Amino acid sequence: MLPVLLVLAASGCHSSADPTASAALPSASPAPSAVNPPTGSPAVARTAVRVKAGAGAPFKDSCGNVWCADQGFSGGDTLERPDLSIANTSDPGLYQSEHYGMDSFSCPLVNGKYLVKLHFCETYEGITGPGQRVFSFNVQGKDFKDFDVWVKAGGPEKAYIESVPVEITNGKLLIAFASKVENPQINGIEVIPQN
Repeated sequence: MLPVLLVLAASGCHSSADPTASAALPSASPAPSAVNPPTGSPAVARTAVRVKAGAGAPFKDSCGNVWCADQGFSGGDTLERPDLSIANTSDPGLYQSEHYGMDSFSCPLVNGKYLVKLHFCETYEGITGPGQRVFSFNVQGKDFKDFDVWVKAGGPEKAYIESVPVEITNGKLLIAFASKVENPQINGIEVIPQN
């Protein structure tokens, strides 16, 4: 008997440099098998997913990766600040939009090991120092308590990336957020398959 190869639907917005990739999270539905995959479906077991939080349109980064527009979040609101100058990154445009006040983010994924990169930058003019925005988040069971973007990044308008290795066993990535002081916020979520 031949092994079954799971694939993500071709409609997902992934790590490819193809700017025509649609702005939708991958489907959780696997293809029947690698022997007879549906026409037009890539025979790929796992693929990267990138979401630009708060964005109204897809974003192409300096490496040619296409990031989906804002999606996958439960609750909260979005904001774009296209005129900000962001330090500590070669992709300032990624940090010029955000999703804030959200309860969670979820994304269907093929089971396996991934590196989740959470992109943060404090861009709200009302936050003028450490301790003014503090929140917690949980990435697939891994807790990050009393997270302060200002402290992590070293000040305002500076990019910071928190990298979290995870293993997906139930077909879905789940990130939960909880407020302590002010709203939780995030600028981007990147999910990269690992060997």
